[in-house]
Amino acid sequence: MTEQQIQSKRIKELEAEGYYVLKLIKTNKNGIPDLLAIPPGCDVLFSEIKKPNGKLTKLQEYRLKELKNHGCKTEVYKGVGL
Repeated sequence: MTEQQIQSKRIKELEAEGYYVLKLIKTNKNGIPDLLAIPPGCDVLFSEIKKPNGKLTKLQEYRLKELKNHGCKTEVYKGVGL
């Protein structure tokens, strides 16, 4: 089994257990593990950053709604007043 196949298997297992799973590809921290598994109703905040006049894409709107429905906190931060 390749590492990618093992990872896909683990993602399916975690999602079947109710986790919202993200595969981390590029982060601001080196050495971060491959997957982030968030349990329902957790206290995680997802912050989408936009310029003051920036708009969400349809996909971003969908993902924010999906995360809210999973019980996560979300925000669109526009940095107004900085």
